[in-house]
Amino acid sequence: MKTKRPDWDSYFMEIAHIVSKRSTCIRRNVGALIVKNKQILATGYNGAPSGLKHCMEVGCLRDQMKIASGERHELCRGLHAEQNAIIQAAYHGVTINGAHLYCTHLPCSICIKMLINSGIKKVFYLEGYPDDLSMKMIDESSMLIEKVAFQKQTKKVSKKSAKDGSEKNIQIKDKKRKGLRKA
Repeated sequence: MKTKRPDWDSYFMEIAHIVSKRSTCIRRNVGALIVKNKQILATGYNGAPSGLKHCMEVGCLRDQMKIASGERHELCRGLHAEQNAIIQAAYHGVTINGAHLYCTHLPCSICIKMLINSGIKKVFYLEGYPDDLSMKMIDESSMLIEKVAFQKQTKKVSKKSAKDGSEKNIQIKDKKRKGLRKA
């Protein structure tokens, strides 16, 4: 059975969601990828720097200090997904000027500053993030930003059982992009 192909934005956002599964953050799993001309240039997820213990092993400094989400970003042993994607591109000598970022969450103000200076032209995201300064900087810059809304769609399909040849109704869930809107 042929299923409908996802559009490019949905395709890349699904990949960002898969990348987020590598996150080692206790609070929030975030995945990001940088794309240019329909080619993935770099990916990143949030977690401790290479070779250091992860928060999953040593606990969350921010939880211990009772720091609210969206505040005091510097008090964390982890790097954000967007930062790791930018670092991976730089490490491998890949230019990201003019590229797009697909991220499971709206970037924080620190990441937005890095994205602006690295030449990212457009950011697609799924979920918000409580950082008012981030939105102010986006508004002041020439960077475009769009929130992507996915809709889970359930389809009923008839499938023959491999054992007895009888038909059974099964449900297949897949995420479809509902639409983009300007943030």
